[in-house]
Amino acid sequence: MAGANNPYNKYLKSLNVDGKEYNYFDIPSLGDQYNRLPYSIRVLLESAVRNCDNFSVKEQDVQNILNWESQQNVEGGMEIPFKPARVILQDFTGVPAVVDFAAMRDAVKDLGGDPEKINPICPADLVIDHSIQVDFTRTDDALQKNEDMEFHRNQERFMFLKWGAKAFDNMLIVPPGSGIVHQVNLEYLARVVFTGKEKPMLYPDTVVGTDSHTTMINGLGVVGWGVGGIEAEAVMLGQAISMLLPQVVGYRLHGELNQYVTSTDLVLTITKNLRQLGVVGKFVEFYGPGVAALSIADRATISNMCPEYGATVGYFPVDENALAYLRQTGRSEEQVKLIEAYLRTTKQLRNYASEQEEPIFTQTESLDLATVVSSVSGPKRPNDRVSVVDMKKDFLSCLSNKVGFKGFGIAPEKLQTTAKFMFDGKQYTIGHGSVVIAAITSCTNTSNPSVMLGAGMLAKKAVEAGLSVQPYIKTSLSPGSGVVTYYLKESGVIPALEQLGFNTVGYGCMTCIGNSGGIDENIANAIEQNDLVCCGVLSGNRNFEGRIHPNTRANYLASPLLVIAYAIAGRVDIDFETEPLGKRADGRDVFLKEIWPTREEIHIVEKQHVIPAMFKEVYSKIQTGSNKWQTLNAPTGQLYPWSNESTYIKKPPFFAGMARGLPQTASISNAKVLLFLGDSVTTDHISPAGSIGRTSPAARFLGAKGLTPKDFNSYGSRRGNDDIMARGTFANIRLVNKLVKKTGPKTVYLPTNEEMDIFDCAQRYVAQKTPLIIIAGKDYGSGSSRDWAAKGPFMLGIKAVIAESFERIHRSNLVGMGLVPLQFLPGQNAETLGLTGKESYNINLPTDLKPGQRIQINTDSGKSFEVILRFDTEVDLLFYKNGGILNYMVRKMVD
Repeated sequence: MAGANNPYNKYLKSLNVDGKEYNYFDIPSLGDQYNRLPYSIRVLLESAVRNCDNFSVKEQDVQNILNWESQQNVEGGMEIPFKPARVILQDFTGVPAVVDFAAMRDAVKDLGGDPEKINPICPADLVIDHSIQVDFTRTDDALQKNEDMEFHRNQERFMFLKWGAKAFDNMLIVPPGSGIVHQVNLEYLARVVFTGKEKPMLYPDTVVGTDSHTTMINGLGVVGWGVGGIEAEAVMLGQAISMLLPQVVGYRLHGELNQYVTSTDLVLTITKNLRQLGVVGKFVEFYGPGVAALSIADRATISNMCPEYGATVGYFPVDENALAYLRQTGRSEEQVKLIEAYLRTTKQLRNYASEQEEPIFTQTESLDLATVVSSVSGPKRPNDRVSVVDMKKDFLSCLSNKVGFKGFGIAPEKLQTTAKFMFDGKQYTIGHGSVVIAAITSCTNTSNPSVMLGAGMLAKKAVEAGLSVQPYIKTSLSPGSGVVTYYLKESGVIPALEQLGFNTVGYGCMTCIGNSGGIDENIANAIEQNDLVCCGVLSGNRNFEGRIHPNTRANYLASPLLVIAYAIAGRVDIDFETEPLGKRADGRDVFLKEIWPTREEIHIVEKQHVIPAMFKEVYSKIQTGSNKWQTLNAPTGQLYPWSNESTYIKKPPFFAGMARGLPQTASISNAKVLLFLGDSVTTDHISPAGSIGRTSPAARFLGAKGLTPKDFNSYGSRRGNDDIMARGTFANIRLVNKLVKKTGPKTVYLPTNEEMDIFDCAQRYVAQKTPLIIIAGKDYGSGSSRDWAAKGPFMLGIKAVIAESFERIHRSNLVGMGLVPLQFLPGQNAETLGLTGKESYNINLPTDLKPGQRIQINTDSGKSFEVILRFDTEVDLLFYKNGGILNYMVRKMVD
C-alpha cells in the first residue's frame, strides 16, 4: 500500500503481534496536534499519509488534515482527497457498476489488451438485497413464495450478477436471501483493521457504499458513508474521491436508559435533535460515559439513521465493546488481537469512560439517556419524533392540520369517517388512523438482538394473554440476516410471532424501500373511496410520503416491539396508558405495560441465545445461496455475452469508437441548449427514478419490445440498460425548463420550434451531430449523488453544463463522464448576460487546458462572455482528456 515515492515512508514502523511482523504508519508521530484530533479525522489522516503520491494525494493534503483544528472552517471548505479501503454495493445500485466493468473488459480486448486485468483494484462486496417484495405473508410458505417471485422478476439481473461473481477477482457477490447489505457488512464483511496483501500493512478499514445507510458500519468504528455510482466505481478503480474537510460535532451521551425504552427510541430522539441542530455535511462523533453502556447493535442503529439526521457519518470509535462484538460474531481471536494492537499503538482505541483527554470538536451537544422515552416518528418524516404518550393527540391534530409534514387537511365533518369492507368472508370497519401495514423490516433494527428478541418476547406474552392481530393487516418480518432467525428460533419466540402474523417473508430490504407489495383490493378501495388516512407502522428508517405504500398516507417509524403493539391495537390513535390492547379470555383488560419486557429481561435472553457459533454457521454458507441461485444457469468466461434482446442488461456505449491514443481536445462549436434551467436543479430532477410512466419515451421503448405496463418494473431495476435510463433522464414531472411554459419533461427543438419529450429532442440533435449544452442556475446537481445524473446527460449528447454553481460531487461526476462543467463569473448568470437559451454557442477550449482557467464563449446573437473552467485538479484534466474516468482506466490497463 505504501508507494516507493511516498514522502511519509519515514514514518513506517513495525509492529509485532504474536510473533508476526506488520508494517504500519506511525501517525501519532506527525505532530502533537494529532492527540487533539477527533477519532474520525485520525482515520482520514492515516489514509492520506498511506496513499500520498503527490499527485492524487499531496503532502499539502496531509498537512491540511493534520491541521484540522484551524483548517475546518476555511471559507468555501477545504477540499481533500480520500481513498477508502473498500467499496460495498447493493444490487439496485451495484448492477450499473458491474455492467461498466464488463464493458471495460470488452474495450480492453478491442484495443489489444488483456481483459482479465480489469478487476476492482479496491475490494468490492455486493449484496443482493433490494429485489425481494412482500407479495405473500402470514403463511408458512410466504418466504419461499416471495423468493420464487423475486427470481421470476429478476432472473436476467441475477444471471448477470452470478456471472460477475465468478468473472471478477477482488469482488464478492452475496446471493439473494442472505440478508440486508448493512447487516451483512456489520456481522461479516467489516474488517475494522485491514492487513495489506503485498507486505503485511495494517491500516483502518474504511468504506464507501452505493446506499445512503452505509453509515451503519460507523457503529463498529469503521468510517463509511454512501456515495453515487461513479464515485464508487472510481474507488473500485483505485482512485481517490474528493470531499470537504468536515466539521465534527461531538455528541456526548451520559446517564442510563430506563428499563422500558429501546435503542429505537434513542435513535429517534437523536435524529430529531441533530436535524434541529443542523449537521448536514458534517461528521458527528459520539463520546461520553453513556456510550460505554450501548451495545454495538445499539450504536449501529444510531449510525444507520445518519442520513435521516443529515450528517455524513455518525461515528463511534472502536472500544472494548467493539472488540467483544467481533468475538461474538465469530471473528478469529488472531484477528481481534491484531485489531486491538494496531489501534492501541496508533491511539485509535477509545475509552468512553475516561474523559481526561477529549478531542477538540467543532461544537458539542449532549443528551442525558435518562430523558429518552418511548417514541415513534412520523407521519411523513423520520425526524418528526413523537413520544408514545402523546401519539393519540398528535395524530388527531395531524388529521385536521393543513396539508404539510404534520398535516392532512381533513375537513372537520370528515374526521369521524369510517368504511366497511369484506375480507375473507367477514366484514370489518376502518377509519382514520387504522393500521393496514405493520412491518418489522429494514437494516435499522433487524441487526439489533435486543429489539428483535424484545419483539418476540412481547409477542409471546401477548399470545399468552389471548391477544391477536386483525387478519386484514399486512404483517411481515424480514430479518436482516439468517442469524436473526437462528436466535429467534433458539429463544422460542417464533411460534408467537407467527401466531400474530409476523411470519418471515424474506431476507432483504423490503417494506422500508417501498417493496411492501399490494394490500387487499377491498381495503384499498375502502381507503380511496372514503379519503381515509390509514397507517403503516414499520421498524425502518424512512417514511416519506408515498414511499411505503400508496394507500398508507401516514407512516410511523417504531421499534419492532411497538410495531407489534400497534398491530394488535389496529390503530395509532390509542393511548396505551389508559386504553387496553384487548381483553383476556376472562374479560379482563390487557394493557401494553403488562406484556412489555424490560431491558434486563431482554439482556438475559440475548446473553443466552446470541452466540458466536450462530454467526460462524450462517456465514460459512454466505456465498452458497439458495437452490434457485445454485441452479441458475449463468454464463461463464471472462467476457459477458451481451444479449440485444435484454431490457435489463445492455452493453453501454461509453467506449464506442475508443482508440489507444488520447482524443484531441476540441472546442464545442454551434452547440444548442437542450435545457434552460433555474436554481437548485437536483439529481432527482435529472436521474431516472421510480415507476416508468406509461406515456414516457421509456414506456414506448419497452412497448415496442412487446412488454405490457405490468412488466415495465421500475427505473431502479433497469439501471443496467442505458436505453431505458437515457429515456428516463430529466423525466421528472416537476422539472422546470424555461424553454417551455409547463412544468415537466419537455423541451423545444429550436430549429423548428417544436415542443417534444427531452429524449426525442436530443435524438434529433444527435442525428444531426449537433452538440448540446445545459444552462442552469445555482447549486446544479444538488441532492443525493446519483451516477445516472451524469451518465444520462452523456447519453443525451450533452457536452457541457454552464451553471452559476455546482454541487461538489455532481461536478466531479460530470468530469468522470467526460463532460465540461463551466461556471459563470461571480455576479453573472444567464439573466444578467441576456441569454435566452435559443442561441448557438461556441465554447473555446484551448489545447493546453489548466485547472480553473477562464474560457471564452461566443454566441450567434453576438454576445460574448467568459466562464470558469471547473476542472479543479490535474486529475480532473486527466480524466477529461481521456473522455472520462472509465476510458482512462481502460487505456491504463492496455498500456
